Amino acid sequence: MNDLDTCTCCRRELRDHELGRYACTLCEDRIAIHLGAIPGLFERLDDHLERGATGGGPAVSGSKAAPAPCRIDVLNLRTAAGPVLAPLETWVRDWAEDGYAEIGERGTSTARVTHACRTLRFNLSQAVAKHSAIEEFADEVASIWRTLSRIVGGETPPRRIAVTCPCQQTLRITLDTRGETCPRCGAEYGHSEILRLPLAERRAAA
Repeated sequence: MNDLDTCTCCRRELRDHELGRYACTLCEDRIAIHLGAIPGLFERLDDHLERGATGGGPAVSGSKAAPAPCRIDVLNLRTAAGPVLAPLETWVRDWAEDGYAEIGERGTSTARVTHACRTLRFNLSQAVAKHSAIEEFADEVASIWRTLSRIVGGETPPRRIAVTCPCQQTLRITLDTRGETCPRCGAEYGHSEILRLPLAERRAAA
């Protein structure tokens, strides 16, 4: 039970009917939308495996051109140990220990992603009321959704920005970075914590 009167995800003050929850209803709805969209986006990754493929064009008979190389970043997203399925199933196992998720780690990667998102979404209302790490979960799901949306939508990769650890080590991150460990001092940062670090350029100019 959340002893604070604010949402741990957006820091908005909880309404009377939301008191005790770790996430407000607006954040719960946003998480549900992301979980509902991820399986379809994941399935469409197959259309983006070939670098430079346009899709829908006529086949050229007798072409001697070599096939477009496979996009390693997309291939990595499709693997069982990649940054989509692995974290989703980790959360399923975590929630299952508390009795509000069902493990189903069989079948294709697409089937497993679909199951993970379905069981997490089905039990989301219980999690926002009972799971103290709901902010971390929301950040990770949002990051997965943004990554898939960017690739399927043909957007360019996010620009990296430089932030500074208190030990003066520069860390290069994106807004989608789930977390980072400083190579100099070993400090570990979650998604929200690392985004609060000062920009390296600003510190240098100070």
